[in-house]
Amino acid sequence: MTQVKQNFDTTHCYLCINTVPLSCLTIQMSWNESLNEFFKLVTMRHYFTKEVAFDENEAVNTIKQKSIPLHSKADLKPLFDRIGDARIVMLGEASHGTHEYYTWRKHISKRLIEEKGFNFIAVEGDWPDCYRLNRFVKGYDIENKSAYHVLNAFNRWPTWMWANWEIVALADWMQQYNENTPADKRVGFYGLDVYSLWESMQSIMQYLQKTDPAALKVAEEAFHCFEPYAGDEGKAYARASQFVSDLCKNEVIDLLKEIQTKLPTYNTDYENVFSAEQNAHITVNAEKYYRAMIEGGPHSWNIRDRHMADTLNRLLQFHGEHSKAIVWAHNTHIGDARATDMVDEGMYNIGELARIEHHDHDVALVGFGSYKGMVTAGRNWGAPLQQMMLPEAREASWEYLLHKAGSENKLLLMNDFINDDMFMENHIGHRAVGVVYNQQYEKYGNYVPSILPLRYDAFVYLNETWPLHPLHVKPDGHQVPETFPFGV
Repeated sequence: MTQVKQNFDTTHCYLCINTVPLSCLTIQMSWNESLNEFFKLVTMRHYFTKEVAFDENEAVNTIKQKSIPLHSKADLKPLFDRIGDARIVMLGEASHGTHEYYTWRKHISKRLIEEKGFNFIAVEGDWPDCYRLNRFVKGYDIENKSAYHVLNAFNRWPTWMWANWEIVALADWMQQYNENTPADKRVGFYGLDVYSLWESMQSIMQYLQKTDPAALKVAEEAFHCFEPYAGDEGKAYARASQFVSDLCKNEVIDLLKEIQTKLPTYNTDYENVFSAEQNAHITVNAEKYYRAMIEGGPHSWNIRDRHMADTLNRLLQFHGEHSKAIVWAHNTHIGDARATDMVDEGMYNIGELARIEHHDHDVALVGFGSYKGMVTAGRNWGAPLQQMMLPEAREASWEYLLHKAGSENKLLLMNDFINDDMFMENHIGHRAVGVVYNQQYEKYGNYVPSILPLRYDAFVYLNETWPLHPLHVKPDGHQVPETFPFGV
């Protein structure tokens, strides 16, 4: 036996912290063992306590019998019936760079808004940038005359996630829909993520300059605390926090308290008041996030998804007792973490939290996936975007089984599979592509062991997919990348 240490870039994993990074593993193995068997040993057997019989042909036949062919978007009626009166509908994606995930989610979102009265779309994006788009689609932006100009300002890598033509089309539709809607019923667009520390602080100061000069001093104190670490944003602060644990913690907490105390006196636009408070919450949670990031492990992931869940709850409360929300985020966020290997690492996500906090009947989780095609992604953090080949899915994965059941697109309603022991007792690999991607390593790290009937309420399978159409915005290289360091 010879000691072998593999130094693969952990950004090729579907989640860098989901298991111990492969670059840190030292494995005892003989030289004649194949690389494929090595990765199988590391990434798969860890998650099983016993071997469960799995009949591939039976699985394929079951999928053939129980899946619903999707010849067009008009075939989605069973999905809307399944959604029923749910208050929260989460729409996933297996990558951040696939055209069809955006267009199918747009179609579903439009129908939910028009037919079921949903109030807003909340996405895996920064609050300040998305809030500007929100004000545009509601008709309150007098500076920008088109959605393109608003989205063109999205400059945090990976810019293509939201600065793309697919979102331009969605925003144009939302603006047109809102033109004929009373002001208090207009549909909004918001960001759920935690990354925008500096942008949120700047937004707070701009707001307080006009409304509360006394509170502005508290905001400036917090800003000055972070100012020495603004060069490479969160990474510099994270490193410094190793030596001073509560570096700027008290300053951002004081800022949040100050704004919350003064909220009743701010009699301007109610949504702008809400946005000021939300930006203060972001500063508190971003400070926690960047501190946790340097430590590794699941804590920074959990801070991020807890923040997204709390933001969603605040938005629902802001929009009223009977409000309804649509969430767009990666499958790794919206698919219940308890049905994956993430639970073994102590990780949870917004889909799991929504089911717990809002009860299953009020939440519908819809996953997306594809067998092959092309995808927009980067080779590493901050790299120029590329349109890359998405190879045929790994053998024995969910996408592979769905393809073997027929090359047509499919809808799976998970209630139809919940009583099938074979699907309920096997963690089957489910493809997850992040913003950093290399198809050369895909079969080793881009599959999440999943019990799909427990992870989602429904799943949209698209056999072949194509890349997003970016606006070709050059990202600001000094900002910490969105989704860092997880890639999803």
